[in-house]
Amino acid sequence: MKKVLVATQKPFAPAAVKGIEAICKEAGCEFVLLEKYAEQQDFVNAVTDVNAIIIRSDKVTAEVIEAAKNLEVVVRAGAGYDNVDLDAATKHNVVVMNTPGQNSNAVAELALGMMVFMARGGFNGKPGTELKEKSIGIHAYGNVGQHVARIAKGFGMEVYAFDPFIEKTEIEADGVKAMDSAEELYKSCQYISLHIPANEKTKGSIGKALLGLMPANACLVNTARKEVINEAELMSLMAEREDFTYLSDIAPDCADDIAAKFEGRYFFTPKKMGAQTKEANVNSGIAAIEQIVGLFEKEDKTFQVNK
Repeated sequence: MKKVLVATQKPFAPAAVKGIEAICKEAGCEFVLLEKYAEQQDFVNAVTDVNAIIIRSDKVTAEVIEAAKNLEVVVRAGAGYDNVDLDAATKHNVVVMNTPGQNSNAVAELALGMMVFMARGGFNGKPGTELKEKSIGIHAYGNVGQHVARIAKGFGMEVYAFDPFIEKTEIEADGVKAMDSAEELYKSCQYISLHIPANEKTKGSIGKALLGLMPANACLVNTARKEVINEAELMSLMAEREDFTYLSDIAPDCADDIAAKFEGRYFFTPKKMGAQTKEANVNSGIAAIEQIVGLFEKEDKTFQVNK
């Protein structure tokens, strides 16, 4: 019997856990749950005899993979997977998957919600501004970016996008203006909604060279990863431009410095909140177990990320 471990410091919603367990048992697999564990070692200790692991923000390190002698697959319930050591997984013939699209609407709604919050001065009782007829640039037009475009159009915003991996005709079919470069995107838009992954090419890539191109009253919204921001250059730009604001669903390393120097020009959620809705929680969890069962029964590796 295959053994499936759900390991989540930040637990799934109860409905998601019940759904995962039901599908697991229907497929003839043993279900094991590890929630709110105190130490990484607790995770390491729990994987010794499991065949599959479902995680959220939990870290599947080389140590975890070494300890899991029977491990065949890890599924990150969400889009990003930089919390999994892909090299170690590949070395041990472990398939790593994500669940793209399951959290996308939740992340997009959060991005627009933060924009409204900042545009209205944090609801401080003073006059703010509206999003209608403002320009928004979507940097990376994947699942989340497409939902951002849909919602932004509902606000009456002018929507632009840049993604070197998607044909311009595909972007423009959604009623979005496709740009030829990131520079052109940033130069054209008051708001930038950032959705690039964190990898060796993108880490620290969003800095003055791009942000400095943005027009007056610029606002950068980051629901991707904090690592893609060049924080030193962001701080320098915010010091030079009193009209620049930064919103993120995870606090940067320089959060205390920003708070001390740029009051009213930033907002950071207490923890990463993009996928924190009941719907996204259930969707991603169910997708994860279905992908595991698909791998076990049909060798389906559609969403493998360490090919």
